[in-house]
Amino acid sequence: MSYLILAISVIMFGVQFFCNDQYQRLCGSKLAATMRFIAGSSFVGAVILFGVNKFTLSATPFTLLMALFTALNALIMIFCSAKALGKTNLSMYSLFSMLGGMALPFAAGLIFFGEDMTVGKGICLVTVFLSLLLTVERKGSSSGGGIYCCGIFVFNGMSGVLSTIYREADFAKTPVEDYSVWSALMTVVIALVILLFLKRDGAKTPAPAYGWMAGYGVLNKVANFLLLVSLTLGLDASIQYPMVTGGVMIVSTLLSYFTPKKPGRREYAALALSLVGIVMLVVF
Repeated sequence: MSYLILAISVIMFGVQFFCNDQYQRLCGSKLAATMRFIAGSSFVGAVILFGVNKFTLSATPFTLLMALFTALNALIMIFCSAKALGKTNLSMYSLFSMLGGMALPFAAGLIFFGEDMTVGKGICLVTVFLSLLLTVERKGSSSGGGIYCCGIFVFNGMSGVLSTIYREADFAKTPVEDYSVWSALMTVVIALVILLFLKRDGAKTPAPAYGWMAGYGVLNKVANFLLLVSLTLGLDASIQYPMVTGGVMIVSTLLSYFTPKKPGRREYAALALSLVGIVMLVVF
């Protein structure tokens, strides 16, 4: 059941990137447009998760504190993303993002939460890392983006670490459904507060952009919720997050068939390596 839930979340994560890309094509990637996107998508996600939770919501101090950390982590990640994309190409950005999302929860699970190191985990980590390197293009990068790429690595990885901490902590806490709703709501509030302090850009949001915003909100929040569920079912973080990274690469490559930029030899090789890593993780 954990692997099935994980597979569904991976597909949703892969599709969400398409929604984000379509929104940026319509509205651009400036900070104000990004904050509007995050506020709107998080609100839609919060409503959906509230419905999943049967329109009930409980809280404990620990749940609210962790939800606040999760929301702040997401906003800092977005800030680093906006800065990095102006100084580096998309493949380099994706490399740091996906490596952080894989490596930090993997390391935290082994070092702090007593998870075992296995041959399958080692092979998966190496093959997924190599597959990410295959997709990197240096062309289009400029100096000055290194600090923001490091921020992307850390804060994208911290999202998985925070989820693992929430699962393992002994403090009084709510079920993951409530934690997910609170995280989404706090993200909305913080994004709206930031928008109040940003200079008005006068840009209007086209009607189709709201659809992509809503689609991203549903996919992103439900996918993250499913990751929390799989963790609570006992799946190790050092298994889950390498599988997510490799799986998202596979889904993204398959989806690229429906875009003007078709996959090439390097993308095929990266897909094959990711698939091998996931199989080794499951088998061993």
